[in-house]
Amino acid sequence: MAELQKLYDAILNGDNKTAIAVTTEAVAAGLDPMDLIGKCMIPAMDEVGRRFASEEHSVPEMLLSARAVKGSLEFVWPLLAAQGAEPTGGVVIGTVKGDRRDIGKNLVASTLEGGGFEVTDLGADVPPEKYVEAVQDEKAAIVCLSALLTVTMPSMKTVIDALSRAHVRDRVKVMIGGAPVTQQFAAEIGADAYGQDASAAVALARRLV
Repeated sequence: MAELQKLYDAILNGDNKTAIAVTTEAVAAGLDPMDLIGKCMIPAMDEVGRRFASEEHSVPEMLLSARAVKGSLEFVWPLLAAQGAEPTGGVVIGTVKGDRRDIGKNLVASTLEGGGFEVTDLGADVPPEKYVEAVQDEKAAIVCLSALLTVTMPSMKTVIDALSRAHVRDRVKVMIGGAPVTQQFAAEIGADAYGQDASAAVALARRLV
């Protein structure tokens, strides 16, 4: 339908104002909010992720698209919640203790939201107990840990150990990422997955849930 294409294009172009306006009009015209998400928002963000991975899109362009889809989702989620619908899955995300850099983490969080996940962003320099509390309080299926410094990478293992001590490790999958992080390190500390970039994180998250 024309509305779906307009919304798809608005998200792809990072046009937040148009995305929200088209979403509002489409719902008023009787389109199913789930169709807007499944047939338009998620495919649009998948394409944004593909373009980012192939270096056709820059980080700012990806953030604009994520903002556009987030604006649309904020309008339709209350409608879906009233119908009993739930997000793809709950995600708790943060940059580990000792690391105050959050640009990469913010990009992953926004992209996950665009992919239909309900994201709880704990911010940067997050101590292990905050992750434990968030997992206990939220319906989280995934914990995402970010580290941009080599010296803060051990804090990822500290978080995983804290989740185990609190007896909630078996309730969640742990995904890690950041410039110095590798697949080998993920295996060494017992993480469930390693995401190389934001687009990879969304694909991994979908597989994990």
